[in-house]
Amino acid sequence: MISRLKHCLSFIVCLGISTPTFAVWDIVAWDPPLDYEGQTRSLMYQPIGEASQAWHLCVTYPHLKDPYWLSVNYGMVEEVKRLGVNMRVLEAGGYPQLATQVEQLSHCVDAASDAIIVGTVSFNGLSPSIRTIAKTTPVIAAVNDIANVGISAKAGVSWYSMGQKVGQYLAQRHPTKGTNEAKVAWFPGPKESGWVGFINDGFHDGIADSGVSIMAVKWGDTGKEIQRNLLQEVLEETDDFDYIVGTALTADAAVSELLNRNLRGKINIVSTYFTHNVFRGIKRGHILAAPTDSPVLQGRIAVDQAIRILEGKLTEPHLSPRIIMIDQQNVGSFDTTTSLAPASFWPTFEVKSD
Repeated sequence: MISRLKHCLSFIVCLGISTPTFAVWDIVAWDPPLDYEGQTRSLMYQPIGEASQAWHLCVTYPHLKDPYWLSVNYGMVEEVKRLGVNMRVLEAGGYPQLATQVEQLSHCVDAASDAIIVGTVSFNGLSPSIRTIAKTTPVIAAVNDIANVGISAKAGVSWYSMGQKVGQYLAQRHPTKGTNEAKVAWFPGPKESGWVGFINDGFHDGIADSGVSIMAVKWGDTGKEIQRNLLQEVLEETDDFDYIVGTALTADAAVSELLNRNLRGKINIVSTYFTHNVFRGIKRGHILAAPTDSPVLQGRIAVDQAIRILEGKLTEPHLSPRIIMIDQQNVGSFDTTTSLAPASFWPTFEVKSD
């Protein structure tokens, strides 16, 4: 038993042999809820034990081409299976696909879904649709921030804090101007999305008054080839950088791109969020660091909130995992199970209860 407890999830306190079923989540709640400018409080949160009926959930993601969203998908699938409810998953195909996600919301309504979980492609682009849908169907925001119009609950961290933690990490390495300064090529992600503006603001505030300077900025969707192209554009102009900082897909592309250009070791790579490839990159010393916001756990939280709303048991409308910075100091001891889907997991678009 002692050995098993030592291997419990880093964000979960194990209370029984079957961890997902008898787990308490060590997370934070927001006051006031649905407002990332509010205050957080620590919370040992007991997820709902069972569903009273086989509810039907409909979920729409920005895409599943980024391993980050695959891990969110895994968390939702596992929680849906545990609770014995149904889920259908749709993906918009990328952050520029607002019209597609609007159509997917309509599809969720037409399918008579009991609740809808939205990983939005836009902060306020879905608001007109959600305003109407929310009159009859609860809408839960997962991961990406969204305007509060019609939203019943949120499962997600402050992306401002994610960016700020990355900025502060670099600022600690280069605290003052004039000595040991650092030049950064910054790849914040798709400008039109609901999270990038916040992560961009947080990063800028995190490096304020430090020796870190942003020398180049490239915005773009979170696809590996798109990020590789942006990276190549920057490096064709100059490779006089100390860091490449950007999305997990940027970091992934940068590992091979720097090797091809004989720049490995000259330029460090930092990701603004955590995926399988970023984890492997940190372990191998190719990527310096990244924060994790536990996307698997976020997926579980969103499902829990949806079922609680349908059962009339919602007590915490806004919950977040804790953000932890991962680098060489803790990558060997960090338990990845709340952050990364297993290697054997494939995108799952439908789960039916028995």
